[in-house]
Amino acid sequence: MEGQRVRRSLGVIGGGECDAETYEIARTVGAAIAARGFLLVCGGLAGVMEAACRGAQEAGGVTLGILPGTEKGDANPFVDIAVPTGLGHARNVLVVNSSDALIAIGGGAGTLSEIALGLKTGKPVVGIRTWPLPGNVVPMEEGEAAVAWVVGQIGR
Repeated sequence: MEGQRVRRSLGVIGGGECDAETYEIARTVGAAIAARGFLLVCGGLAGVMEAACRGAQEAGGVTLGILPGTEKGDANPFVDIAVPTGLGHARNVLVVNSSDALIAIGGGAGTLSEIALGLKTGKPVVGIRTWPLPGNVVPMEEGEAAVAWVVGQIGR
């Protein structure tokens, strides 16, 4: 790939449903990712994924949604590039492998699976209001700090 520039990417993982406060945290994370020039990768649906994509788009960033189904139209309106997989929850592997680091925000069992996959593959993982895994997931309270930390871990 000599001569090609490969954009670094940060994954935002979290529930397809979230409260207003969690939505705003995810939106802030998305904006911070875009402000640093990273591609935002997510599962492409509603909730945390939509909020992060919205924040990234509002900040001039690019978003990639890796969808569980087979229809591009299932993506939230803030996904720039929709990748329908037809893989259901197995698409979590693609979200993780497409990301240089992960920021987990809230979420349920699907988010937990993505956290586990991230840890298994050696990716830095930050958690905001998510599964407490002491010693593995770095807990954070604020979105900007979470993005700064993961960027510090992976570099430019």
